[in-house]
Amino acid sequence: MIQATVRHHLSRDDAQLVARLISRDSGQPVEEIEQAISDQGIDTVLDDPRLPAALLREGQGAHASLPLFFYVMMRHALRRVGEEDRRLADYVAAMLMHFGMRDNARRISAADDQVYDSLAALLADVDDPDGRRSFLVRTHLGNYALWLSGLFPDYIEHRRWRRGGPDLDYYEEMGRRGFQLAAGHRLADDHGLSTLFTTAADRFGLLRAALNDVSDSLLFPDRHSPERLMRQVMSEARWRRLS
Repeated sequence: MIQATVRHHLSRDDAQLVARLISRDSGQPVEEIEQAISDQGIDTVLDDPRLPAALLREGQGAHASLPLFFYVMMRHALRRVGEEDRRLADYVAAMLMHFGMRDNARRISAADDQVYDSLAALLADVDDPDGRRSFLVRTHLGNYALWLSGLFPDYIEHRRWRRGGPDLDYYEEMGRRGFQLAAGHRLADDHGLSTLFTTAADRFGLLRAALNDVSDSLLFPDRHSPERLMRQVMSEARWRRLS
């Protein structure tokens, strides 16, 4: 089960790397930055607006751990669309790390044999008689819709225009539905996830916009199309209304 714990598992090496990167970018002595981390916690430097670019630009950034890299990129992408909830950034970073391994994006758990290739198939199983499996299906519906619409929006748009596939609004509707259903499940309370899932459902559009930003700038930076430009314009107008 995916939990919002990436930030809390950052190591001392992660903190030292962040301090060196910010010091090199700002000219501030690294000892002062390390003292600020000691006094105020690591969030004070993880939120530094210079950090994402420093991770990508500086050679030392190549030594960043995956938890550090994913959290920083998601935290700052969400802040750019007006979302300040650190736990949401933590959860989405954890989802990206989990789904990026093997075929986790298509399975509700490593122990479950069923492979899901569509949101409709997941929706059909949200009321599985096994309570735990029902909860995992619901959370996976939200996560999978966010993964697809967040990281692969150009593919979705291309398929919609060429083959009549569902649009991004469909993915948002399904993802929001998944998180709403997960929030209402008794196991969400048991695992302390009810509020997180409710917030993810309410702000699904912002989460998707932030992931689109990460995808456009990091995964597919050289791809340009009228569909992408229109999507970016519409997404920006939308999140400005929401933020």
